[in-house]
Amino acid sequence: MAVMAWVVPACLMTEGGAASAQTRKVMNRPYIDQRPFHYGFHAGLHVQDIEFTNNGYIDANGNQWFADVPNYDPGFTVGILGELKLHNNIALRVIPTMHFGEKNTWFYNQTTGEHQIQNMKSTYISIPIDLKFTAERFNNYRPYVMCGVNPMYDLTVKKQRNLLLRPFDCFLEVGLGCDFYLPYFKCIPELKFCFGLLDIINKKRSDLTDSTQMIYTQGVERGQNKMIVLTLYIE
Repeated sequence: MAVMAWVVPACLMTEGGAASAQTRKVMNRPYIDQRPFHYGFHAGLHVQDIEFTNNGYIDANGNQWFADVPNYDPGFTVGILGELKLHNNIALRVIPTMHFGEKNTWFYNQTTGEHQIQNMKSTYISIPIDLKFTAERFNNYRPYVMCGVNPMYDLTVKKQRNLLLRPFDCFLEVGLGCDFYLPYFKCIPELKFCFGLLDIINKKRSDLTDSTQMIYTQGVERGQNKMIVLTLYIE
């Protein structure tokens, strides 16, 4: 009986603590999600990458070059947001965006140990079209996941380089985030991963004045863009 007298109050205290942890709080902007259309802006950081498939091509001099992106430099992202409510838990988003960044591509000569670096600066203009799947709102936050497609065009592709990239690509993107409801606006951090669907290596190098530079293009079977984007939306 003494044990029961100790256990029962302890259980009641635990349940009471759990109940208090789930207590509803005053909701900021309680009717904002009832609007059929939302708009806002966003800014953030991203890193760019290229996944190369090297084919091991060897030229007449016995040189064999391999391409890789060994490190990443952060870039800047900015854009606007338009969101259309399709259902209580589903929304369609269109997000015109610009990405300013760069990729440092290293070329390694397997024969001599020599290496060269090509800095590829990029200014992407993109129009992602995403579906946003949200959980039910609790207090002042609402987590979600998203997926969509993202066509991009690079405005700064230049010729006379070891590798020449095609300016257009289309990305598949997936991510997650959370709506935080503040007294005057919504703040939405989001992390998403973007995977390029196209081969961006331009194999037609009529722009080269030095034919020996073709070894870099010939040594790469294909290249696919990748990107990680950390964004803060304000609605």
